Amino acid sequence: QIAALAERAGLSLARAERTAAATVPAPAAGDSFNLTPRERDVLRLLARGWTNRQIAEELYISPKTASVHVSNILGKLAVGGRGEAAALAHRLRLFPDDLAASGH
Repeated sequence: QIAALAERAGLSLARAERTAAATVPAPAAGDSFNLTPRERDVLRLLARGWTNRQIAEELYISPKTASVHVSNILGKLAVGGRGEAAALAHRLRLFPDDLAASGH
């Protein structure tokens, strides 16, 4: 329907798509998972191998809240566990500053 409307109006969708692609920055790899800023904080610590209790202490939240965030992250990343989530974060280089600090 959109293509037909654009054609009737004499507009080129291909040109509009190229213009939009050139002006809109590509999302970072982690953004495509729709993680909230807090979930990104939790994932960063999870990727370091931290426990829920350690994450909770660092972020001033309860261990139960950390657990809920971890569960939400696992679902959004479509992985089966913490190790898989950490591996995915490392593979996608979601936290390059952490990799530089650890010498990877």
